[in-house]
Amino acid sequence: MLAARETIAGRVHRTPTLTSASLERVVGVPVYLKAELFQRTGSFKPRGVLNKLASLSAAEKARGVIGISAGNHAQALAYGASLEGVDALIVMWQGVSEQKLEATRNYGATVDLQATGSAQAFERLEELMEETGRTLVHPFDDPLVIAGQGTVGLELAEDAPGADVVVVPVGGGGLISGIRTAVDTRVIAVEPETSAALREALAAGKPVPVTPQSIADGLNAPFAGENAVAICNGRVESVLVSEEEIRAGFRFLYGRAKLACEPAGAAGVAALLAGKVPLNGAKAVAVVVSGGNVAAETTAAILAER
Repeated sequence: MLAARETIAGRVHRTPTLTSASLERVVGVPVYLKAELFQRTGSFKPRGVLNKLASLSAAEKARGVIGISAGNHAQALAYGASLEGVDALIVMWQGVSEQKLEATRNYGATVDLQATGSAQAFERLEELMEETGRTLVHPFDDPLVIAGQGTVGLELAEDAPGADVVVVPVGGGGLISGIRTAVDTRVIAVEPETSAALREALAAGKPVPVTPQSIADGLNAPFAGENAVAICNGRVESVLVSEEEIRAGFRFLYGRAKLACEPAGAAGVAALLAGKVPLNGAKAVAVVVSGGNVAAETTAAILAER
Protein backbone atom coordinates (compact mmCIF):
# COMPACT_ATOMS: atom_id res chain seq x y z
CA MET A 1 0.00 0.00 0.00
CA LEU A 2 2.80 2.41 0.90
CA ALA A 3 4.59 1.44 -2.29
CA ALA A 4 1.42 2.14 -4.26
CA ARG A 5 1.18 5.59 -2.73
CA GLU A 6 4.74 6.35 -3.81
CA THR A 7 4.08 4.98 -7.31
CA ILE A 8 1.05 7.17 -7.99
CA ALA A 9 2.19 10.24 -6.07
CA GLY A 10 1.77 13.42 -8.07
CA ARG A 11 -0.48 11.71 -10.62
CA VAL A 12 -3.68 11.65 -8.57
CA HIS A 13 -5.29 14.17 -6.27
CA ARG A 14 -5.18 13.85 -2.53
CA THR A 15 -8.92 14.34 -2.26
CA PRO A 16 -10.41 16.37 0.59
CA THR A 17 -11.87 14.82 3.69
CA LEU A 18 -14.83 16.99 4.67
CA THR A 19 -16.97 17.12 7.79
CA SER A 20 -20.77 17.18 7.83
CA ALA A 21 -22.60 18.81 10.71
CA SER A 22 -25.91 17.75 9.14
CA LEU A 23 -24.94 14.08 9.17
CA GLU A 24 -23.51 14.41 12.67
CA ARG A 25 -26.92 15.57 13.87
CA VAL A 26 -28.51 12.53 12.22
CA VAL A 27 -26.16 9.85 13.56
CA GLY A 28 -24.97 11.49 16.78
CA VAL A 29 -21.22 11.29 16.11
CA PRO A 30 -18.84 13.25 13.86
CA VAL A 31 -18.98 12.22 10.20
CA TYR A 32 -16.20 12.63 7.64
CA LEU A 33 -16.82 12.49 3.90
CA LYS A 34 -13.91 11.31 1.74
CA ALA A 35 -14.68 13.19 -1.46
CA GLU A 36 -13.34 10.87 -4.17
CA LEU A 37 -15.73 12.46 -6.66
CA PHE A 38 -13.04 15.16 -6.90
CA GLN A 39 -10.46 12.62 -8.06
CA ARG A 40 -9.17 12.71 -11.62
CA THR A 41 -11.82 11.33 -14.03
CA GLY A 42 -14.43 11.74 -11.28
CA SER A 43 -13.86 8.63 -9.14
CA PHE A 44 -11.28 6.73 -7.08
CA LYS A 45 -10.46 4.43 -9.99
CA PRO A 46 -7.26 6.11 -11.35
CA ARG A 47 -5.45 5.15 -8.15
CA GLY A 48 -5.56 1.46 -8.97
CA VAL A 49 -5.17 1.90 -12.71
CA LEU A 50 -1.99 3.96 -12.44
CA ASN A 51 -0.47 1.57 -9.93
CA LYS A 52 -1.13 -1.36 -12.26
CA LEU A 53 0.11 0.41 -15.38
CA ALA A 54 3.36 1.31 -13.63
CA SER A 55 4.09 -2.40 -13.23
CA LEU A 56 3.88 -3.25 -16.94
CA SER A 57 6.94 -4.07 -19.01
CA ALA A 58 7.76 -2.25 -22.22
CA ALA A 59 6.58 -5.30 -24.18
CA GLU A 60 3.26 -5.36 -22.34
CA LYS A 61 2.74 -1.68 -22.95
CA ALA A 62 3.53 -2.15 -26.64
CA ARG A 63 0.79 -4.80 -26.93
CA GLY A 64 -1.72 -2.43 -25.35
CA VAL A 65 -4.10 -2.90 -22.45
CA ILE A 66 -7.69 -3.99 -22.13
CA GLY A 67 -10.31 -3.42 -19.47
CA ILE A 68 -14.00 -3.84 -18.73
CA SER A 69 -16.31 -1.39 -17.04
CA ALA A 70 -19.71 0.25 -16.87
CA GLY A 71 -17.93 3.58 -16.84
CA ASN A 72 -15.67 4.71 -13.99
CA HIS A 73 -12.89 2.18 -14.50
CA ALA A 74 -13.26 2.70 -18.24
CA GLN A 75 -12.58 6.41 -17.90
CA ALA A 76 -9.71 5.83 -15.48
CA LEU A 77 -8.03 3.25 -17.72
CA ALA A 78 -8.46 5.43 -20.79
CA TYR A 79 -6.97 8.38 -18.90
CA GLY A 80 -4.11 6.39 -17.40
CA ALA A 81 -3.24 4.73 -20.68
CA SER A 82 -3.11 8.11 -22.39
CA LEU A 83 -0.61 9.32 -19.77
CA GLU A 84 1.56 6.25 -20.40
CA GLY A 85 1.24 6.41 -24.18
CA VAL A 86 -0.43 2.99 -24.20
CA ASP A 87 -3.25 1.93 -26.51
CA ALA A 88 -6.38 0.99 -24.56
CA LEU A 89 -9.39 -1.11 -25.54
CA ILE A 90 -12.35 -1.02 -23.15
CA VAL A 91 -15.18 -3.52 -23.14
CA MET A 92 -18.44 -1.85 -22.17
CA TRP A 93 -21.98 -2.93 -22.98
CA GLN A 94 -25.17 -1.66 -24.51
CA GLY A 95 -27.13 0.61 -22.19
CA VAL A 96 -24.20 2.00 -20.17
CA SER A 97 -24.20 5.68 -19.28
CA GLU A 98 -23.78 7.77 -22.42
CA GLN A 99 -21.83 10.32 -20.39
CA LYS A 100 -19.33 7.71 -19.19
CA LEU A 101 -19.09 6.20 -22.67
CA GLU A 102 -18.35 9.57 -24.27
CA ALA A 103 -15.80 10.46 -21.61
CA THR A 104 -14.00 7.15 -22.12
CA ARG A 105 -13.70 7.80 -25.84
CA ASN A 106 -12.63 11.39 -25.26
CA TYR A 107 -9.72 10.17 -23.13
CA GLY A 108 -8.56 8.26 -26.20
CA ALA A 109 -9.65 4.66 -25.68
CA THR A 110 -11.37 2.40 -28.19
CA VAL A 111 -14.65 1.03 -26.84
CA ASP A 112 -16.16 -2.35 -27.72
CA LEU A 113 -19.95 -2.36 -27.28
CA GLN A 114 -20.84 -5.77 -28.64
CA ALA A 115 -22.11 -7.18 -25.31
CA THR A 116 -25.73 -6.68 -24.29
CA GLY A 117 -25.08 -6.82 -20.53
CA SER A 118 -22.37 -7.06 -17.89
CA ALA A 119 -22.23 -10.87 -17.79
CA GLN A 120 -21.91 -11.07 -21.57
CA ALA A 121 -19.28 -8.33 -21.45
CA PHE A 122 -16.96 -10.52 -19.38
CA GLU A 123 -17.33 -13.26 -22.00
CA ARG A 124 -16.50 -10.70 -24.68
CA LEU A 125 -13.49 -9.61 -22.64
CA GLU A 126 -12.10 -13.14 -22.68
CA GLU A 127 -12.55 -13.33 -26.46
CA LEU A 128 -10.74 -10.06 -27.06
CA MET A 129 -7.90 -10.89 -24.69
CA GLU A 130 -7.26 -14.10 -26.61
CA GLU A 131 -7.51 -12.34 -29.98
CA THR A 132 -5.36 -9.31 -29.19
CA GLY A 133 -2.83 -10.41 -26.55
CA ARG A 134 -3.46 -7.23 -24.61
CA THR A 135 -2.71 -7.01 -20.88
CA LEU A 136 -5.77 -6.97 -18.66
CA VAL A 137 -6.18 -4.12 -16.21
CA HIS A 138 -8.98 -5.57 -14.10
CA PRO A 139 -11.50 -3.13 -12.58
CA PHE A 140 -11.35 -4.73 -9.13
CA ASP A 141 -9.76 -8.19 -8.91
CA ASP A 142 -6.05 -7.46 -9.16
CA PRO A 143 -3.65 -7.04 -6.20
CA LEU A 144 -1.97 -3.97 -7.71
CA VAL A 145 -5.33 -2.33 -8.48
CA ILE A 146 -6.47 -3.10 -4.93
CA ALA A 147 -3.28 -1.61 -3.50
CA GLY A 148 -3.84 1.57 -5.47
CA GLN A 149 -7.41 1.85 -4.23
CA GLY A 150 -6.14 1.31 -0.70
CA THR A 151 -4.41 4.68 -0.81
CA VAL A 152 -7.87 6.09 -0.08
CA GLY A 153 -7.63 4.33 3.28
CA LEU A 154 -4.14 5.67 3.97
CA GLU A 155 -5.38 9.21 3.42
CA LEU A 156 -8.40 8.63 5.63
CA ALA A 157 -6.22 7.32 8.44
CA GLU A 158 -4.22 10.55 8.30
CA ASP A 159 -7.02 13.04 7.66
CA ALA A 160 -9.73 11.53 9.89
CA PRO A 161 -7.72 9.85 12.65
CA GLY A 162 -10.66 9.91 15.05
CA ALA A 163 -12.89 7.80 12.80
CA ASP A 164 -13.19 4.25 14.06
CA VAL A 165 -15.74 3.15 11.43
CA VAL A 166 -15.22 3.44 7.67
CA VAL A 167 -18.23 3.02 5.39
CA VAL A 168 -17.52 2.02 1.79
CA PRO A 169 -19.79 1.60 -1.27
CA VAL A 170 -19.11 -1.77 -2.88
CA GLY A 171 -19.38 -3.16 -6.40
CA GLY A 172 -16.78 -5.79 -7.25
CA GLY A 173 -14.88 -5.23 -4.02
CA GLY A 174 -11.60 -3.61 -5.08
CA LEU A 175 -12.03 -0.39 -3.12
CA ILE A 176 -13.16 -1.99 0.11
CA SER A 177 -10.40 -4.60 -0.11
CA GLY A 178 -7.77 -1.91 -0.39
CA ILE A 179 -9.26 0.15 2.43
CA ARG A 180 -9.64 -2.93 4.63
CA THR A 181 -5.94 -3.62 4.17
CA ALA A 182 -4.94 -0.01 4.83
CA VAL A 183 -6.89 0.88 7.98
CA ASP A 184 -7.11 -0.50 11.50
CA THR A 185 -10.79 0.21 12.11
CA ARG A 186 -14.17 -1.37 11.56
CA VAL A 187 -15.03 -1.38 7.86
CA ILE A 188 -18.61 -1.61 6.63
CA ALA A 189 -19.54 -2.62 3.09
CA VAL A 190 -22.63 -0.99 1.62
CA GLU A 191 -24.31 -2.57 -1.40
CA PRO A 192 -27.65 -2.06 -3.13
CA GLU A 193 -30.27 -4.65 -2.30
CA THR A 194 -30.48 -5.38 -6.02
CA SER A 195 -26.70 -5.61 -6.55
CA ALA A 196 -25.08 -7.49 -3.68
CA ALA A 197 -22.19 -9.36 -5.29
CA LEU A 198 -19.88 -9.17 -2.26
CA ARG A 199 -22.50 -10.22 0.27
CA GLU A 200 -23.47 -13.20 -1.86
CA ALA A 201 -19.82 -14.13 -2.32
CA LEU A 202 -19.04 -13.91 1.38
CA ALA A 203 -22.05 -16.08 2.16
CA ALA A 204 -20.92 -18.69 -0.37
CA GLY A 205 -17.24 -18.43 0.46
CA LYS A 206 -16.40 -17.75 -3.18
CA PRO A 207 -17.44 -15.42 -6.01
CA VAL A 208 -20.90 -16.19 -7.36
CA PRO A 209 -22.71 -14.60 -10.31
CA VAL A 210 -25.44 -12.05 -9.61
CA THR A 211 -27.74 -10.03 -11.85
CA PRO A 212 -27.20 -6.41 -10.75
CA GLN A 213 -29.98 -3.93 -11.43
CA SER A 214 -29.34 -0.84 -9.31
CA ILE A 215 -29.62 2.83 -10.20
CA ALA A 216 -26.11 2.94 -8.70
CA ASP A 217 -24.55 1.68 -11.92
CA GLY A 218 -21.05 2.04 -10.49
CA LEU A 219 -21.90 -0.76 -8.06
CA ASN A 220 -23.44 -3.12 -10.62
CA ALA A 221 -20.68 -5.75 -10.68
CA PRO A 222 -21.84 -9.20 -11.88
CA PHE A 223 -19.59 -10.86 -9.28
CA ALA A 224 -17.15 -9.94 -6.53
CA GLY A 225 -13.45 -10.56 -7.00
CA GLU A 226 -11.66 -13.56 -5.53
CA ASN A 227 -9.19 -11.22 -3.85
CA ALA A 228 -12.03 -9.26 -2.28
CA VAL A 229 -13.58 -12.43 -0.87
CA ALA A 230 -10.24 -13.50 0.59
CA ILE A 231 -9.50 -10.09 2.11
CA CYS A 232 -12.99 -9.26 3.36
CA ASN A 233 -14.15 -12.63 4.65
CA GLY A 234 -14.74 -12.19 8.38
CA ARG A 235 -13.14 -8.75 8.31
CA VAL A 236 -15.92 -6.47 7.07
CA GLU A 237 -19.50 -5.91 8.06
CA SER A 238 -22.19 -5.84 5.39
CA VAL A 239 -25.35 -3.77 4.99
CA LEU A 240 -27.76 -3.35 2.08
CA VAL A 241 -29.63 -0.24 0.98
CA SER A 242 -32.76 0.08 -1.11
CA GLU A 243 -33.03 2.06 -4.31
CA GLU A 244 -35.07 4.73 -2.56
CA GLU A 245 -32.50 4.96 0.24
CA ILE A 246 -29.78 5.49 -2.39
CA ARG A 247 -31.87 8.26 -3.93
CA ALA A 248 -32.34 9.85 -0.50
CA GLY A 249 -28.60 9.74 0.11
CA PHE A 250 -28.02 11.30 -3.30
CA ARG A 251 -30.45 14.14 -2.57
CA PHE A 252 -28.87 14.71 0.84
CA LEU A 253 -25.36 15.01 -0.56
CA TYR A 254 -26.53 17.41 -3.26
CA GLY A 255 -28.69 19.53 -1.01
CA ARG A 256 -26.84 19.56 2.31
CA ALA A 257 -23.22 18.66 1.57
CA LYS A 258 -23.16 20.34 -1.87
CA LEU A 259 -21.47 17.27 -3.36
CA ALA A 260 -22.50 16.47 -6.93
CA CYS A 261 -22.01 12.74 -6.55
CA GLU A 262 -23.35 9.81 -8.55
CA PRO A 263 -25.81 7.28 -7.04
CA ALA A 264 -22.99 4.81 -6.34
CA GLY A 265 -21.12 7.50 -4.43
CA ALA A 266 -24.17 8.15 -2.26
CA ALA A 267 -24.61 4.56 -1.06
CA GLY A 268 -22.58 4.97 2.12
CA VAL A 269 -24.43 8.11 3.18
CA ALA A 270 -27.68 6.34 2.28
CA ALA A 271 -26.86 3.64 4.81
CA LEU A 272 -26.14 6.23 7.50
CA LEU A 273 -29.35 8.14 6.87
CA ALA A 274 -31.37 4.92 6.95
CA GLY A 275 -29.89 3.96 10.32
CA LYS A 276 -28.35 0.81 8.87
CA VAL A 277 -24.77 1.40 10.02
CA PRO A 278 -24.33 -0.19 13.47
CA LEU A 279 -22.36 2.39 15.44
CA ASN A 280 -21.74 0.17 18.48
CA GLY A 281 -20.18 3.01 20.46
CA ALA A 282 -18.22 4.44 17.55
CA LYS A 283 -16.58 7.82 18.17
CA ALA A 284 -16.68 9.00 14.54
CA VAL A 285 -17.56 7.66 11.09
CA ALA A 286 -15.82 8.15 7.75
CA VAL A 287 -17.79 7.61 4.54
CA VAL A 288 -16.28 7.29 1.08
CA VAL A 289 -18.16 9.30 -1.55
CA SER A 290 -16.66 7.25 -4.34
CA GLY A 291 -17.57 9.06 -7.55
CA GLY A 292 -19.38 11.87 -9.32
CA ASN A 293 -19.96 10.70 -12.88
CA VAL A 294 -23.69 11.03 -13.38
CA ALA A 295 -25.85 12.09 -16.30
CA ALA A 296 -27.71 15.37 -15.97
CA GLU A 297 -30.99 13.56 -16.69
CA THR A 298 -30.42 11.14 -13.80
CA THR A 299 -29.56 13.97 -11.46
CA ALA A 300 -32.63 15.98 -12.42
CA ALA A 301 -34.95 12.98 -12.05
CA ILE A 302 -33.68 12.05 -8.58
CA LEU A 303 -33.63 15.62 -7.29
CA ALA A 304 -37.20 16.16 -8.52
CA GLU A 305 -38.46 13.28 -6.39
CA ARG A 306 -39.88 13.87 -2.97
